[in-house]
Amino acid sequence: MSLLRTEGLQKNFGGVAAVDDCSIAVEAGEILGLIGPNGSGKTTLLNILSGFLAPDAGSVWLADERVTGMSPVQLARRGLLRMFQMSRVFTRISAFDNMLTAGLAMGLAESEAESRAATLFEELTLTHVQYLDAGQLSGGQRKLLEFGMCFIAPPAIALLDEPFAAVHPVMRETMARFIRSRHALGQTFVLVSHDMPIIVDLCQRAVCMNAGRVIAEGATRAVLESAAVIEAYLGSSAHV
Repeated sequence: MSLLRTEGLQKNFGGVAAVDDCSIAVEAGEILGLIGPNGSGKTTLLNILSGFLAPDAGSVWLADERVTGMSPVQLARRGLLRMFQMSRVFTRISAFDNMLTAGLAMGLAESEAESRAATLFEELTLTHVQYLDAGQLSGGQRKLLEFGMCFIAPPAIALLDEPFAAVHPVMRETMARFIRSRHALGQTFVLVSHDMPIIVDLCQRAVCMNAGRVIAEGATRAVLESAAVIEAYLGSSAHV
């Protein structure tokens, strides 16, 4: 049984189908790459999966439970965590307190949340800024902070929306190393990214969307070399 799957998802905005009859499956322990051109429906799909949008039709299943229409809080408590394309942290409290708040919200005892936060700051090389207000951090540091907040209580599945965008290469490698290490322990990810080398490096399997529909899925390299994908998004120079 798939850890996460969708069946016939539909989401319309006016006369535009942002997600159009979308059925995908995410297997436990995999890193699934979700790619496609701007406006293809990737973020709308993540918004539905994480409870920030309700679909007009179709269903979402987390393991054997139908979770369609559940709130972000309900889904987070079931282990489905979301990182946004634009960082969403509390800028007027410290980075450490941001992490602690995430842990308490997930039901951890304060002492356990503090211990896990300290470990995450070390893993993400943010220890030197942990007591600064989050608003004082660079854009890349805020992304790393939000990324870490998703893992204060190990999620069943992590949905990452463009985590590497506008991030310094050193921080990008820190994040990629973290993903590899967690994946080695069995963590499941859905990764949205326009960074094709990162997708090839991290994702065993990929799904490509265009105009709201899934146009290709399978082994990552096979998807990138698909004629439909090249025509829709990547261009002939994207063969890797």
